[in-house]
Amino acid sequence: MPGAKYDDNQQLEIGGSFNGRTHGFGPWDRGSTPCPPADMKVFTGRSNPELGKGIADYLGIPLGKIDIQTFSDGEILVAFEENIRNEEVFIIQSTNPPAENILELLLMLDAARRASASNVVAVIPYFGYGRQDRKDQPRVPISARLMLDLITAGGVKRIIAMDLHSAQIQGFANVPFDHLYSRIVLLDKLKELNLDEESGVVLAPDVGSAKMSQSYAKKLNVGFALIDKRRPKRNKAEVANLVGDLKDKDVLIIDDMIDTAGTLCNAAETAVNEGAKSVTAIATHPVLSGMAIKSLEESPISKVMVCDTIKLGEEKIFDKLEIISVAEVFGESIKRIVEGTSLSSLFRGFN
Repeated sequence: MPGAKYDDNQQLEIGGSFNGRTHGFGPWDRGSTPCPPADMKVFTGRSNPELGKGIADYLGIPLGKIDIQTFSDGEILVAFEENIRNEEVFIIQSTNPPAENILELLLMLDAARRASASNVVAVIPYFGYGRQDRKDQPRVPISARLMLDLITAGGVKRIIAMDLHSAQIQGFANVPFDHLYSRIVLLDKLKELNLDEESGVVLAPDVGSAKMSQSYAKKLNVGFALIDKRRPKRNKAEVANLVGDLKDKDVLIIDDMIDTAGTLCNAAETAVNEGAKSVTAIATHPVLSGMAIKSLEESPISKVMVCDTIKLGEEKIFDKLEIISVAEVFGESIKRIVEGTSLSSLFRGFN
């Protein structure tokens, strides 16, 4: 992919290792000949087929065959092209852009249920509408709850998502909801920077990301700083106050997503004004809407590290961008769900 470093085969080295992978990552435990169970299949929608293939490759199985078409009037047709009766079916679909991909996900879930799948699991790397999780003003919906109600009504038995904007969104679903964390792979990349408490600092761009940023700072053994941010209107953020020392330090700005990039760019400007040596931005979900690309290119940020939870078109690729795959995290999570082994142990110490 031109203009970006796409690390699709990074070696995970958190904790102990198993065949060069993160502790606990490895092949199916099926006796002397590891192989996936015969009663499971993985399908992907059109939102992010590359990630879907990466997950299937990790599991050692081919992606299931599904036909998805959009008619000239905009209606979507979904048809499974292989038998899934009594199968455990995993359907991978991010919800960006939200409208089209959410509808496509709902249709796939309903089709799988009506095809007599034994269990249908929605794998949602990026959960759209996650920021609309409460009534913050009169006469507005709680959109995150509505989206999960629709997904549950589609016949799903379990939901898997990564780095929700608000973890309490899990409580909106009446089915098991597994919340995965990208930091299990991002920390490996950040450790390559060889920062310590004297040379590096994690800067939380707002109060909402403070807990996550503190977790990164502790794991990386670097300092912590916080920006008090104000929003005069939607999708526009302004820096009010800074808590912490950034002078002569390499600054890491970490957030769950990059949308318009206003928060990141304002934080980066503040860091440079406070004497930072360099600024690196890290986020799980590269939404990159509006003028985000232009803002990031013109900002003092030297590198932007994101995950592949959202498929990026060529128009959103730029030189500062580095994409890190989370396919192994999803693949290992699916493997553990099928085997009935602990999923929480995979992220112990990371949440």
